[in-house]
Amino acid sequence: MVTRLWQVLVVGGLILGTWSPARAAEDQEYYELMKLFVDSFEQIDRNYVTSVDRRELMEAAMRGMINHLDPYSSYIDEQDLKDFNTVVEQEFGGIGIQVSIDPRTRQLTVMTPLPGTPAYKAGIRPGDKVVEIDGKPTNEFPEGGEMDSAIKMMRGKPGESVKVTVLHDGESKPETVDIVRAIIKTPTVLGDRYRSDGSWEYLLDGDSKIGYIRLTHFSRNSADEIEAALAELQKHGMQALVLDLRYNPGGLLQAATAIADQFVESGVIVSTKGRNTEEQVVKARKAGTFNGFPMVVLINRFSASASEIVSACLQDHHRAVVVGERSWGKGSVQNVIELEGGKTALKLTTASYHRPSGKNIHRFPKAKDSDEWGVSPDSGFDVKWTNEDMEKYRSYRGERDVLRKTDPPKTDYKDTQLAKGLEYLQQELAKPKTAEKPATDDKKTDKPADAEKAKTDAKADKSGAAAIDWPIRNLLTFLRAAAV
Repeated sequence: MVTRLWQVLVVGGLILGTWSPARAAEDQEYYELMKLFVDSFEQIDRNYVTSVDRRELMEAAMRGMINHLDPYSSYIDEQDLKDFNTVVEQEFGGIGIQVSIDPRTRQLTVMTPLPGTPAYKAGIRPGDKVVEIDGKPTNEFPEGGEMDSAIKMMRGKPGESVKVTVLHDGESKPETVDIVRAIIKTPTVLGDRYRSDGSWEYLLDGDSKIGYIRLTHFSRNSADEIEAALAELQKHGMQALVLDLRYNPGGLLQAATAIADQFVESGVIVSTKGRNTEEQVVKARKAGTFNGFPMVVLINRFSASASEIVSACLQDHHRAVVVGERSWGKGSVQNVIELEGGKTALKLTTASYHRPSGKNIHRFPKAKDSDEWGVSPDSGFDVKWTNEDMEKYRSYRGERDVLRKTDPPKTDYKDTQLAKGLEYLQQELAKPKTAEKPATDDKKTDKPADAEKAKTDAKADKSGAAAIDWPIRNLLTFLRAAAV
């Protein structure tokens, strides 16, 4: 029956297509391979020692095929697709807290409530231990799966409530609060610390007016968030900027090109080439560019994909000095191809991208450190970190990323990579002023109509070329936190 079905499909294809000996041979090979696959599936389904779940068997076969290709292509099942879309859209139904696992006690702990969210209004505080969720003790969550269990229980449809029992720091009796879920929008653009009103402080140094913007990953709204942060910094007289892309694993290609375009007036941003697609060259446009100030981009060994597109572009155009460590080395583009009417999907590598200079970014499996790949810091700006340095940074950022009514606690910690960038910017600001064009606040609507259309298309395009790189997606939770 199955064999006959494949015969019909192949013959039908020959009738409808353009026949040729080469095409016929190719279709015959395709038929033989599909027959082999179907026959194997049937044998396992009928004769394996125990019954098998056909769905699981098919998904295992798909994963096997895709895993044979490269580390960045993958099959995304229904649950993973929901998580994937949440990362891209940065929007979900939840209560609005960031939670982590305390490494000492293994307890689910609130890192911070998000400003204006239901959890914030309900009095959830930083450091609260989450004891129960809807009556289920969190210490009964499976070991290693505490975060997944918490996310599953606290996220849900907006308007529905969830009971969360917390033990406030310094108190002995837990408190149970009934929190009504709402749409939570988590930003990808962060500053140095929260202000008391829940907004981010983007100025590092009030005297020298050095701005600081952190980008966690490249999602649908990242370019607009960057533009808003820059506009705010300009109102406060920003004279220089640090763009922090450390631990940023990438994201949407369109977000990366739109952000690079905000800092570069002209020239190539990136080009992409694929076997079944025409070469595409993305160029910068002058209107809407923020310029007239020195700039530093911070990267490290975990800055990948879209982070490398932006840092390479700004480096090649001499728009910014790159400080930190050599980046990850991912120069391939993935498209998300919907399956089963959008229930599942393939994330498939379809093209490679190239920096404006034409130099290679992708780190191939057998690449050596001496080979050309990734984005390297500018000469004299290489600041390597040990694992201990990274752990100290994690603790430091964890303290500063808490929403509190007072300033963060003072510390002797020194971010050596940031310090190197600030040293350069202060030297640049100390130089005699030239008749350089001041930073512009031209609106993006001043760009040509085709640029505006490209921006709109990028937002509407759910395929999202260069989508979040799942093999390194844990970098999104470097601070061991998840928003729920």
